[in-house]
Amino acid sequence: QVQLVESGGGLVQAGGSLRLSCAASGRTFASYATGWFRQTSGEEREFVCAVSGSGGRTVYADSVKGRFTISRDTAKNTVSLQMNSLKPEDTAVYYCAARGGPVATTQPGTYDYWGQGTQVTVSS
Repeated sequence: QVQLVESGGGLVQAGGSLRLSCAASGRTFASYATGWFRQTSGEEREFVCAVSGSGGRTVYADSVKGRFTISRDTAKNTVSLQMNSLKPEDTAVYYCAARGGPVATTQPGTYDYWGQGTQVTVSS
């Protein structure tokens, strides 16, 4: 079993930066691919980015490529999301998710564990 807790959300002006963290419990987390998704009210959960279990491969949605960076610290059992050049359209609840396998995927249905989410609001 893996439990995920996100932190680092908040309110920021357009063009600013935020860093989200996902802290995980469970010894096997280090081998789990981990992703970030986001969701706004009334919309489907949207893929943002993911990192493989080894940390060697990352995948990004086109909308965040070049602005967001995902990384994992195996020793600390954390996955972080550095978000730069934020835009109002990045406003959403951001969720950390982990899947019981090393391959990073983009579909939310392939992830087994989810955090409670953290709100990110970007003002114009």
